[in-house]
Amino acid sequence: MNETEDTQGVPERGGDFEARKPRRNRASAKSAGTSLETAIANHLAKHVDDRIERRRQTGAKDRGDISGLRHMGGRLVIECKEYGGRIMPGPWIAEAETERGNDDALAGIVIAKRRGTTRPGDQFVLMTVDDLTALLTGNRDHTTQEEQP
Repeated sequence: MNETEDTQGVPERGGDFEARKPRRNRASAKSAGTSLETAIANHLAKHVDDRIERRRQTGAKDRGDISGLRHMGGRLVIECKEYGGRIMPGPWIAEAETERGNDDALAGIVIAKRRGTTRPGDQFVLMTVDDLTALLTGNRDHTTQEEQP
């Protein structure tokens, strides 16, 4: 027993939690991502439209992880992220925007796995204000005008 552990094998204050944490390998990360994508697609298919499904990966011209989702006549791109509870909005929003462009979609949305729950409805949703505006108006006309703060 190391000096920072109590008799139950639980690290005391100041103990090394990271050393005990199992490392994720590429296969386990891919499996976790696939599980999240499937759960989100099934949840949306059940509650929104039964034509929604998990999209197969398509490589360089990726068009998101979920297909069949539409709003006000426009397609929506959903990018699902499962990074063990870590949230990285900048790169994820940029990826969703690229995929939105690849799909000529109305908006790009990121669904991020929330630590501590696997319930699909509890996961986080990230998007830009431009994407929110597109969802509310049904178009991207506002993105062609430059605005000053």
